[in-house]
Amino acid sequence: MPQRHSKNNNDLAFFTYEEKRKLGYGTQRERLGKDSIKPFDACCLCLKPLIDPLCCPKGHTFCKECILECLLSQKKDIKRKLAAHEAQKKQEKEEEEEKLMLQKAKELDAFDQQNHGAVPQYHDRSGSQDKNGFHGANSVKVTSFEEEALRNMKAFWLPSATPEATVKVDAPSTDTVCPEGQEKLKLKSLFPISFTEENADQKSKKSVEKSYMCPSCKSTLTNTMSLVAISTCGHVFCKKCSDKFLVKDKVCLQCNKPFKERNLVHLEKGGTGFAAHDERLEAREFKHLGSGSGLGLVKPAPKAY
Repeated sequence: MPQRHSKNNNDLAFFTYEEKRKLGYGTQRERLGKDSIKPFDACCLCLKPLIDPLCCPKGHTFCKECILECLLSQKKDIKRKLAAHEAQKKQEKEEEEEKLMLQKAKELDAFDQQNHGAVPQYHDRSGSQDKNGFHGANSVKVTSFEEEALRNMKAFWLPSATPEATVKVDAPSTDTVCPEGQEKLKLKSLFPISFTEENADQKSKKSVEKSYMCPSCKSTLTNTMSLVAISTCGHVFCKKCSDKFLVKDKVCLQCNKPFKERNLVHLEKGGTGFAAHDERLEAREFKHLGSGSGLGLVKPAPKAY
């Protein structure tokens, strides 16, 4: 059976829909697999199983060593930016003072020349004074304005006179931020969390890695479940048990420690720097056709959520 002519026609001056589809133009969608989703017990920075886990108030979990190293590097970077900003302010102040001094010197020079009689006095480049104001037939008298213009001349063909753009350093923020959620984060706002490991009887024989369970309903914790941590004691429960017991009783079911409703923190699951989670498990990629195709104003979509 012969194929359709529209799919084989390639002698037109423009791309047909079928040709664009074969070349991969447009928005490409693909559902992300398990490899693109971070496990609930993995660090948001190193993506490895949590060691001495700490959690931020927004529910992002980190290894203790990873988050402390991240906050320390941020503080060092802030200190370096503050030093660069202070040096820039000092340089700008010195330049302003220098401009004021030059302006005052010019005003004094103009006042001095005005009060030395009607005959103008000229100084050549060597500094010698010519009372008659005669520099010879081939000499050219250069005023102070022209000398300054020649001295400050910008020439792109001369390496010594090539202009340089001044880079201004803005005043940096002194707050450290969460590397995952980009909100303000302090060391004292982090709190430790602890997962309840499954017993040997409940754990499947084939699984080698550690598996965790909810202390209340004894169900195995997975990426498909929403988890809630208590910031006062650090115990982690599934959301069903949290809505059913913790929200009503305001007491931890494992250590019987009372807490307030604001101490319940929903843990973020599945999100990494490469993909997100929950209802947005779809990667999208947009290829631009160019300005000549009439689609030059189309904005590209993000590669991954």
